[in-house]
Amino acid sequence: MRTMQISEIAAVVRGVWKNHGYPAPLISALSTDSRDITPGCLFIPLVGDRFDGHDYIPDAFNAGAAGCLYSREPQTRRPDKFYIRVQDTGRALGALAADHRDRFSIPFIQITGSVGKTTTKEMIASVLRQKLHVLKTEGNLNNHIGVPLTLFKLSPADEAAVIETGMNHFGEIDYLGSLIRPDIAVITNIGDAHIEYLGSREGVLKAKCEIFKHLRKDGLAILNGDDPLLNQIAPPFRTIRCGYSPRCQARITDFIDRSVEGIYCTVRTERDTYHLEVPSPGAYMAIPAAMGVAVGEALGLSRDEITRGVAAYTPAGSRMRVLRLTGNRVVLDDCYNANPQSVTAALDVLSRTECEKRVAVLGDMGELGGYAQQAHYNVGALTAMLGIDYVVAIGPRAVDIAEGAVQNGGDAVHFDTKEDAMDELKRQLEPDSAMLVKASHAMRFGWIVNELTEAYQ
Repeated sequence: MRTMQISEIAAVVRGVWKNHGYPAPLISALSTDSRDITPGCLFIPLVGDRFDGHDYIPDAFNAGAAGCLYSREPQTRRPDKFYIRVQDTGRALGALAADHRDRFSIPFIQITGSVGKTTTKEMIASVLRQKLHVLKTEGNLNNHIGVPLTLFKLSPADEAAVIETGMNHFGEIDYLGSLIRPDIAVITNIGDAHIEYLGSREGVLKAKCEIFKHLRKDGLAILNGDDPLLNQIAPPFRTIRCGYSPRCQARITDFIDRSVEGIYCTVRTERDTYHLEVPSPGAYMAIPAAMGVAVGEALGLSRDEITRGVAAYTPAGSRMRVLRLTGNRVVLDDCYNANPQSVTAALDVLSRTECEKRVAVLGDMGELGGYAQQAHYNVGALTAMLGIDYVVAIGPRAVDIAEGAVQNGGDAVHFDTKEDAMDELKRQLEPDSAMLVKASHAMRFGWIVNELTEAYQ
C-alpha cells in the first residue's frame, strides 16, 4: 500500500471521514485481520456469511491500528482513532487495491478456468521467473478478498504479476478483472465446477469470458484449444490457442508419459520449437506447459529460459503431489479440490502408475447441483473401466461413487467419514501400491494423507 493521507483513502473508497478533528497520520499499511496489526495501519473489517469483522474493531485498535473503515455503525468511537464510513468494506478493499495496482506498468496475467487455474498459474510464474521478478497469487487466494490482498503485495521490484481468479457466480470475474486490468487473459478450460450456481457449462463459459471485459485493447487471450466450448468463441483480441489440435498456435506433439515421474512433450509455435520436460504426472500437464510457452514468448523470454522454467515447475499444495513411502508405496496427494474433470484426470494418472496395486480414495464433489448424483456415479464407473483395483468412497454423496464402481464390475467400499475409513486405508496401502487421495476441499482429505505418511514414512 502506498503512503496515503486519510482524505485520500476516503476519496478512493468513496467514503465519509467522520472525525476530522482527529490528528491525521499518514497511512502506509492495512490489515483485514485484527490478530495481525501493524502499528499505525488501517483496519478493514470484512463481513462474511459466518463472521463480521466489525466485532473486532476494538481489538484492532488495542493492537495499534490508527483507524478503520466501517459499514456498520460502531457503538462507540475512540477520539484517538479515525473512522471512514463506506457502503461495503469488501468493495472498499478492492478500490484501494485497484488504486495500488495503478502505480505499476508491468504486464499483468489473469488466469481463470474450471480446472487447473493454480497449476497454470504456478507454471506460468515458473517460466517467467527465469527472467523476471514475478508476483504471483499465493496458494489459491483467488476471490474478492485474496485478489486485492495479492495486489497489495506489488512492489517496485516486481516485473510481472500472475494473478489467479476464481468464481462461482456471474459477475465475479468481471469484478476481479476490473481490479487487475490484465495484459494477458488465460482461460484453462470450461467444466462442471460451480455448475450448481451457473446452470450449465454454457453458463460457466459466459462467466469465465467476463475476463475479457477488462483485457487491454492490445491484450492477448490464451485459451485451451482442445476445449469444445472455448473453441466456439472468438475474442476480439489476439488469441493463442494451446493444445493438441492442429488449429492450435501453441501445438503439443510428441507426448511421452513417464508415469509418476512426469511427462515429456514438444510445443511448436510460429516462433520456435520447445522440447519440454514437465516434472509432474498427468497428460493434462501439457496444456499448462504450452500456456507457459505462450506467455513466455509474449513477454520476450528465450527458448532456454522457457524450457528451464517448465522444468522448474513444482505443484502448489495438494495438487498431484507424489509421496514415496516405505515398501514402494506411492500416495498421489491430489486432495486440494475435486470436480468431475479433475477426478477423471487424476484417475488416469493412477491407472498409469507402475505399481502392482492401484487404490482410489474418493470423496464428495461439491457445487454440482442436480448433476451431483450422476456425476458421482460416473466417477465410480470410470474407476472400473480404468481397471482401478479398489475404491474407497467417503462421504454422503460418495455412496454413488461406490455404486458406480460395483455396478460396472469394480470393487469398492463406502464409509460415511474419513475417520471411519482410516483403518481400511492403511490395510489397502500395501507394499508396491499406489493410492490416489482426492475430494472437494470441504472434505479435508489432507488429514488422510498425513495419517498415511506417518504410518509408512
